[in-house]
Amino acid sequence: MKEDKIYRIAFYNRGEIYELHARGIQQSNMYAFVEVVDILFDERSSVVVDPTEERLKSEFAGVKRTYIPMQAVIRIDEVEREGTNRITAVADGDKITPFPVPTPPGSTRPDSK
Repeated sequence: MKEDKIYRIAFYNRGEIYELHARGIQQSNMYAFVEVVDILFDERSSVVVDPTEERLKSEFAGVKRTYIPMQAVIRIDEVEREGTNRITAVADGDKITPFPVPTPPGSTRPDSK
């Protein structure tokens, strides 16, 4: 019997840390990207609704695979069972710095203060 592997990937996205669970992660054919396939969401029926899980569900609705820049990846773990996907804010004291993103002249980045 083949055992299905589950991966937990944490990455930096727009000033927050996203943590997703997926069935497959591999180096993409697009240079400097990690390919995440078959994102898993907690489908158990529950009275309590986690707003960050719902936000991730709506953001990744209909997505078969997503490509994450390698410099945004914090950590990838192979885990025994699926956990809860979540979004956490980066505290001011954390040592995570976003990769510089060029912006067109005259525009402002949405995550700039």
